[in-house]
Amino acid sequence: HQMLAESGGYYYAPTILDKVDRDSSIFQSEVFGPVLSVTTFEDEAEAVALANGTDYGLAAAIFTRDLSRAHRMVREIKAGVVHVNCYGGPDITVPLSGMKQSGNGSDKSLHALDKFTDLKTAWIAL
Repeated sequence: HQMLAESGGYYYAPTILDKVDRDSSIFQSEVFGPVLSVTTFEDEAEAVALANGTDYGLAAAIFTRDLSRAHRMVREIKAGVVHVNCYGGPDITVPLSGMKQSGNGSDKSLHALDKFTDLKTAWIAL
């Protein structure tokens, strides 16, 4: 592994980790940085189970030529952002929010203002 010594072991240099054990901390954690953890799967159901099998759900990517499969997997994967046949391309007008432990707030677009707003309803009989 290419952990950067000056980071105290908290950061990797750009790294691809192949044949990663699905139960390992690198596969189960929300890793920010130029790190890609790779594992294999047998079918669509297993791919969705792997994607949903962590406590995090910030973003996911699907690469397929089958548009029906893409739509089905977008619905099934529990992530705030799902990319199909691409990755990246943030747009300030599109909401960004994660799910599960990644769902600690929304950024971008008018939806980001919701975190600064408290709703209140009052029923008053006169």
